Amino acid sequence: MRIATLPLVLAALAVMAPAHALAWGGHGHRIIGVAAMEALPDEVPAFLRDPTGISEIGELSREPDRSKGAGKIHDSNRDPAHFVDIDDAGLVMGGPKFETPLPPTRADYEKQLQAAGTDSWKAGYLQYSIVDQYQQLTLDFAYWRVLVAAEARETDPGRRAWYAADRALREGLLKTTIGALSHYVADGAQPLHTTVHYNGWGDYPNPKGYTTERIHGVFEGEFTRAHVSLADLKGAMAPLRLCDCAVEDRTVDYILAGFAEVEPFYALEKAGGFAPADPRGVAFVLTQTAAGASELRDLVVEAWRDSVDSQVGWRPVKVADVVAGRVDPFDALYSID
Repeated sequence: MRIATLPLVLAALAVMAPAHALAWGGHGHRIIGVAAMEALPDEVPAFLRDPTGISEIGELSREPDRSKGAGKIHDSNRDPAHFVDIDDAGLVMGGPKFETPLPPTRADYEKQLQAAGTDSWKAGYLQYSIVDQYQQLTLDFAYWRVLVAAEARETDPGRRAWYAADRALREGLLKTTIGALSHYVADGAQPLHTTVHYNGWGDYPNPKGYTTERIHGVFEGEFTRAHVSLADLKGAMAPLRLCDCAVEDRTVDYILAGFAEVEPFYALEKAGGFAPADPRGVAFVLTQTAAGASELRDLVVEAWRDSVDSQVGWRPVKVADVVAGRVDPFDALYSID
């Protein structure tokens, strides 16, 4: 069914949607976050696996979209964090090829885009959003490990109370970081957040006659809410898959997997697969949301394990040394400077 045959209210929503809409809507982002956290193995700290923590992370998974509208500077800087516009040649808007290895920093990426006459505000930088939040999560876990170890060993009541208070703050920060990571990982599973064809095929060669209607918002919002439940999503998730690779490489592969579904999405839309309750469209959405939840779970586990090899504070102390009792971390954490 073409967009013109959907209910008029949905068509109106699609017309009003921004160029890059809110991937998966509130419902999709929430259940992707919840499903991932409910699938975590027991090795991950228990406060992230209890019902309260899981529910909070589900809500925080929506936060990067909920923050939209704060102001022009805020939005113009943050909106491109949700997408990357890969074209049919595999280039980011005619610039650098989207492949491994990534340019080492966003500044390096920006130089390559500007050499092609565009920039990351137009082309997006979703890949860096995911890596950024993964690195923050790894560091948050490292601090938590050190605080837990120091609190358990500390004999001074004042210092022990400070460790306990700082650990509680870190647990809140961990949930916030996982919420942000959840959001951007979920964006990467929405094919329309990985392509220049982000809201209809657009002004590009279109020999197969794919729709040029603004279909982004209806697909990820109303259709997903109507047809994908948390139980369905959990049942479709892949087994835990850890990668002996850099997170940058894993992220590129993950986004490219979403990008590979762009043309199948448009072909399915042309065939009427996103008519209400059409099993083909339901299966497509379920597969993509499950890919997002599976990737989020895997990255949380990877970050937890990687945090063992981190160092924290100033001057930095190694996590392994604190956990083993070889180093007192108080000065490094409290910042005696």
